[in-house]
Amino acid sequence: MLTLQWTLILLVAAVALSAIARRLRVPYPSLLALMGAALVFVPGAPHPVLSPELALALFVAPVLLDAAYDASVRDLRDNWFPITCLVLAAVGVTTVAVAVAVKWLVPDLPWAAAVAVGAITAPPDAAAATAVLKESRPPHRIVQILEGESLFNDASALLVYRVAVSMAMGSSFSPLTGTPLLLGVVAGSVAAGAALGWLYTRLLEHVDDAPSAIVMQFAGTFGVWIASEHVGLSGILTVVAYAITIARRSPATTPARIRLPSYSVWATVVFVLNALAFVLIGLQLGPILSALGPGDRRQYAIVALAVLGVVIASRFAWVMSYNAVARWYVRRFGRLGRPSLMPPTVAGGLIISWCGMRGIVSLASALALPGGEHPFPGRDLILVIAFTVVLGTLVLQGLTLRPLLRWLDLRDDEPVAREVALAHERLLAKALAVIDGRRSGAATALRYEMEAVWSSAAGTASRGIDLDPGEYAHLRQRIMRAAREELVQLRDRGEIGDDAFHAVEVKVDRAEIYGDTVDEPKPAGAAAER
Repeated sequence: MLTLQWTLILLVAAVALSAIARRLRVPYPSLLALMGAALVFVPGAPHPVLSPELALALFVAPVLLDAAYDASVRDLRDNWFPITCLVLAAVGVTTVAVAVAVKWLVPDLPWAAAVAVGAITAPPDAAAATAVLKESRPPHRIVQILEGESLFNDASALLVYRVAVSMAMGSSFSPLTGTPLLLGVVAGSVAAGAALGWLYTRLLEHVDDAPSAIVMQFAGTFGVWIASEHVGLSGILTVVAYAITIARRSPATTPARIRLPSYSVWATVVFVLNALAFVLIGLQLGPILSALGPGDRRQYAIVALAVLGVVIASRFAWVMSYNAVARWYVRRFGRLGRPSLMPPTVAGGLIISWCGMRGIVSLASALALPGGEHPFPGRDLILVIAFTVVLGTLVLQGLTLRPLLRWLDLRDDEPVAREVALAHERLLAKALAVIDGRRSGAATALRYEMEAVWSSAAGTASRGIDLDPGEYAHLRQRIMRAAREELVQLRDRGEIGDDAFHAVEVKVDRAEIYGDTVDEPKPAGAAAER
């Protein structure tokens, strides 16, 4: 009962902090991190402990799937090179730099444990950054690069993390035999995720009840993670491939009455998991710090703050070096990709460098280190380091990102708004084509309704028209089916990206369910069908 009381109190506090964050226009993870820090000093607080496997599955799987579902395949393809460099090179540089710094500061710590610290602190979490960026509306390409990085840097960092943890706990690793094995794990994870995503969408076609479908969404997410980890694959890569496959297949088969409720459910779950991650690590740090003497606390603080500085500096060093080379390449050979893509700039490099806030994956990785009778070497120190890096980056970078954006004066050229307008135009044309030639009351009413939904001009009121309800329902169903098919084709042809697709999909869903009383939707940011 005490644990339940604490959970309720802390969740209500998290909701209050989220409201304060919206009013102050700062990322809510920054305030959650401060709440977690405050819990260290609360007397009488419980000290729950999660098993390593449960910590990663519970906190990483649903949050990662939520982000991967909304990923734009077209934009990932357009920005594959800078994303790949961030995922591999930036994570690698940070891991090595942190490992060297930790080993120098704590000589007794094994190299494998030092590398694990580097892998834990290496992957940024784009949630806090994009929360600020989307409100400030910087160039769309910067947001897409950061979101793409956040999908895959967890995979590269956690692969290193798993190897380092295994070696620290007594296993051996040979690059000659281990590298081909890791490549096989990557390929197998992607293939398994795609296959399971296809199988899931086929199974879910037979579920037409919203609560049952949402339960299946969570069961599928955790089931894919557990199964992939059980057979030795990468849970992160498998879940990412699974989510992207579902995102490509489900819109044409999942009804709106299932899709819309799941937006709210998934947004709520992601919020609760973020809050619980900060709460749990704050509760675990309390007894660790209270058991340390003044000298040990000072040493822990020095090491943790040094790692925080290395994490920030190493990202700056890599991103700005890459940015300089990319700007030279564009001047020498011209830009790569679509002409509409923003070319690399110094200001863009500074923003990407400063968007290195760490989050739930770093916390979950630290919590997942083995404890108990045979603890991971330096586990208590690593927990302090992880929380300090997450807290420091979220507070220092998260709270100063908006002023930096204003100072650099980066502007969005609004490609998503243009793509949404294009989709509205095409969907209205498709709807009118279905109605074309009909002069009945139902056709007239639907013509007015579709113009009200898809046109920027106000449509004429359709109420009061004498119509046949059966004809109206049949014709309206045909229109919505044609609109949805056209929307999917626009995305598949690459004429619109997934950001525009999901924004318009919400509008189609609301028009299908609620009729012509449709407000302009805001993308929910949570996957509609998992």
